Amino acid sequence: MKAVIQRVTQASVTIDSKIVAEIQKGLLVLVGIEDADTNEDILWLTSKIANLRIFGDENQVMNFSLKDVAGDVIIVSQFTLHAATKKGNRPSYIKAAKPDVAIPLYENFIAKMELEIGKRVQTGKFGADMKVMLLNNGPVTILIDTKNKE
Repeated sequence: MKAVIQRVTQASVTIDSKIVAEIQKGLLVLVGIEDADTNEDILWLTSKIANLRIFGDENQVMNFSLKDVAGDVIIVSQFTLHAATKKGNRPSYIKAAKPDVAIPLYENFIAKMELEIGKRVQTGKFGADMKVMLLNNGPVTILIDTKNKE
């Protein structure tokens, strides 16, 4: 499971000209799922995201987590995070899970994140053509791969 975590002062997801998710202070999380992902990956990643100390304290030092600042979250499924670009110029997405595997894992990821932060998480729509808008704060962007826990 791969995630791109972006600290935002605002973010939204629009589908068919309708805003379906919108937050102010918090995180926009793009998540890519592969066939090898498990519930263990979900538990580890949701805990890591919720507890990442990437929000500024009174001295603007990154000491606070999403939980500490009561921030909000938008989660968007993004299979292109598993793009293989080694050969040629057209990315291959062979490692990205097909919907029958990815959708249940994506829904479980959302549910576990809600439990982790104690509030509702907003989302895009799996497989939809989405327009994602964000104002990255910092900018702060963190990449996490559960298969490479460094």
